[in-house]
Amino acid sequence: MIEKMLEGNSRFVEYEFKKHHDFYTKLSQGQNPSVLWIGCSDSRVNPERFTCSKPGEIFVQRNVGNIVSLHDWNFATVLEYAINHLKVKHIVICGHSDCGAMKALDKETDDVYIPLWLNNAREAKERVDKRISLPQTPKAMKERKRMIELENIKLQVEHLKDYPLVKKAVIHGTVALHGMYYDLENGVLSVLL
Repeated sequence: MIEKMLEGNSRFVEYEFKKHHDFYTKLSQGQNPSVLWIGCSDSRVNPERFTCSKPGEIFVQRNVGNIVSLHDWNFATVLEYAINHLKVKHIVICGHSDCGAMKALDKETDDVYIPLWLNNAREAKERVDKRISLPQTPKAMKERKRMIELENIKLQVEHLKDYPLVKKAVIHGTVALHGMYYDLENGVLSVLL
């Protein structure tokens, strides 16, 4: 796999980097993204690819389940840097279909770290389960999982609003918050909130 990646990089240098050398030279001197994208680590969900964004347009923070933890220094550092130094205008939390993190909320495991991390999303599952009865068909189970994915986006936006620097930026109108959902089955990105 590493050889394949290096071969891919060679093709990139030959057919993309050299072709747009001026763009990449400018990019090497600094970044000015307008969006902080908080998405899932899932290998199928690459925001630059499905939004057709160029390098330098999106500042990306990915983690399992597109979670906004209130107790994660890495996340808080990304958030602070994006708002205070990059001056992003938009913060997007993007969930997606077939999310393994949301599926894992229903599973018992011997893992140590995954359940601890997913506690930041557990309330999304609980909210959905309060609204609907336990699904009895595969179709109903799939719909419940989708509802949890969507509810998790809403929950993570709520968590984001608990950060004082986000509250301040929203009040001053310097940052807008967005919840989005990417559907792997049809490639469509939609606005949830």
